[in-house]
Amino acid sequence: MLPVLRMALGLVASCSAVLVLAQSAAISSDVELPSIASNFDTESEYVAGWGQGKIPPSAAPDVVGAFRFLCSPGHLSYDDPIVYPGEPGRSHLHQFFGNTLADAHSTYESLRKSGDSTCNNRLNRSAYWMPAMMNGRGKVVKPHHFNVYYKRLPDSSPECAGRDGEPEQKCVAIPRGLRFIFGHDMLNKSGEKTGNGYFKCKGPTAKPGRFPDIVTAAQNCPPGNQLGALIRAPDCWDGRNLDSADHRSHVAYKKYGNDGKARCPESHPYIIAAFTLSAWYETDETLDRSGTWDPDNPSWHLSSDYMPGMKPSKPGSTFHTDWFGAWDDEALALWTEHCINKMLNCSGGELGNGKRLKPTMGYKNDGKKRIFDPPPDPGLHHHGHENQANMTMESDGRS
Repeated sequence: MLPVLRMALGLVASCSAVLVLAQSAAISSDVELPSIASNFDTESEYVAGWGQGKIPPSAAPDVVGAFRFLCSPGHLSYDDPIVYPGEPGRSHLHQFFGNTLADAHSTYESLRKSGDSTCNNRLNRSAYWMPAMMNGRGKVVKPHHFNVYYKRLPDSSPECAGRDGEPEQKCVAIPRGLRFIFGHDMLNKSGEKTGNGYFKCKGPTAKPGRFPDIVTAAQNCPPGNQLGALIRAPDCWDGRNLDSADHRSHVAYKKYGNDGKARCPESHPYIIAAFTLSAWYETDETLDRSGTWDPDNPSWHLSSDYMPGMKPSKPGSTFHTDWFGAWDDEALALWTEHCINKMLNCSGGELGNGKRLKPTMGYKNDGKKRIFDPPPDPGLHHHGHENQANMTMESDGRS
């Protein structure tokens, strides 16, 4: 009887949270995908904030609310459900985190209905992936951890009120089914590199700085420190599409105007919670710290830097990330309404209401093995990464 009661209460809470989400987000029902309820007892995935039900502090003087959490690395795969949907093995090797069952056949529906998550728990079944880090000796270096934080202006901010033909409410919750790619454009090498990706080092003897590639960062990362890859997701959305032919055009970044304020472009008027991702790798003797890159004798590099049949790229120069949203509606509504709209500084999966996401499969600093053999390469790569501008979008939101 108790599990049934808890499930019923969970459904009531979910409906309430979805109502809050609907009130704060002016998203047309014919744009975002239909709601798919979690197929488990959602209440069991929440715990009291740090054991005491504490409310996070204000984010002031920052003018945005923040929602942060850590993730463990997940599986390795040559799949890319955004660029090559339904074509397993077509991509370079990816390091996945988040949904544990993400693969080439993943859709919003499949992500919502299956898989656990390496980011706290399955309330966040979103899939995140980036090129795998290789050590130059044929091995994969798995990250020690991923740090993810979402930020957005609260609904009450004057910047969220539309004017001059803009939507009445510009700040919206992340729409169901949204997906995108940011960073180096593997489909169009001459395209804009988005996300301000960079590398840095942290640790007891790390040298501070933002470095453009792994070669430069390695010089400033003595043994005993961690090498980081950091990049920022888009914060503007066109309000019409959940994906686009190049998987980028439906989202954009704020740009500073003559008045010194950052605003979304007119073509992408909606402000969404943008996340910054940082992946941290424990370094060892295989990391060349000379500052000189020899393409014929690779040290650490991303899998997308050395593509079969293509000229090698400077290590780290092809850094990019993919994201396919699949949040539980209630959890998304909670951190949007409390952490974001109340402008709180939520960390560790706190939801801003005295609860936090229970860490189950999520980040655990338990000293697990970090060096792995890559999975067998099926050899099906699209070596040229030809432009797919005319690719046909599937009916689950690729339009």
